[in-house]
Amino acid sequence: MGSQSYEDAIEALKKLIIEKDDLKTVAAAKVEQLTAELKTALSSDGKSFDPVERIKQGFVTFKKEKYDTNPALYGELAKGQSPKYMVFACSDSRVCPSHVLNFHPGDAFVVRNIANMVPPYDQVKYGGVGAAIEYAVLHLKVENIVIIGHSACGGIKGLMSFALDGNNSTDFIEDWVKICLPAKSKVLAETGNSAFEDQCGRCEREAVNVSLANLLTYPFVREGVVKGTLALKGGYYDFVKGAFELWELQFGLSPVHPI
Repeated sequence: MGSQSYEDAIEALKKLIIEKDDLKTVAAAKVEQLTAELKTALSSDGKSFDPVERIKQGFVTFKKEKYDTNPALYGELAKGQSPKYMVFACSDSRVCPSHVLNFHPGDAFVVRNIANMVPPYDQVKYGGVGAAIEYAVLHLKVENIVIIGHSACGGIKGLMSFALDGNNSTDFIEDWVKICLPAKSKVLAETGNSAFEDQCGRCEREAVNVSLANLLTYPFVREGVVKGTLALKGGYYDFVKGAFELWELQFGLSPVHPI
């Protein structure tokens, strides 16, 4: 619908108010509110947002400014990939890891999901995540797996808010975020009297540690850590303050000796 159609609709509503005496102040105020909302929905050039055109123009810009100016890079990528990192990041639109860490194409094999969680090894329930980890570790031979949490995470807020007593109000979200229920339990035990916002901030980091521990339930990950060919790292991006933290847990693992 073009801007002219919006304007016609507003004018028709105003005319209706004039003609109908019983439509008083409340209706007039509603029209003013609607007018303001419609104006906000329009872009500065008077055109409504076109999602297809945005995608087209985005690719045109990428092709002109990046692809065409880096033939050597994209020529090598056409032959295959050998990323140094596997990254778990949140699906949140504000925390794209390639943007935040200035990764180039080919640098990182990325998995994004709600609250950047890694579930424990389960071939049936979490086969999608398991397949990604297996491919990254055994086939791409990544040297680092990094799990990146972030500030104001909606998934962690849900984890801290949901009762998680089996009476779910969502089809998928509650079952997913309870992967990091141990993080919630630890935070509540240590900061039970703190403000909810502070507890969420603590849990955003602690959930990363739970996911790091869950990585060790994958035999090929554990083997890589023991051999020293694979490192596990936690990260935290605070987009409010523009800060980034990185840490590594020391698990004290030893090789498994068959008896």
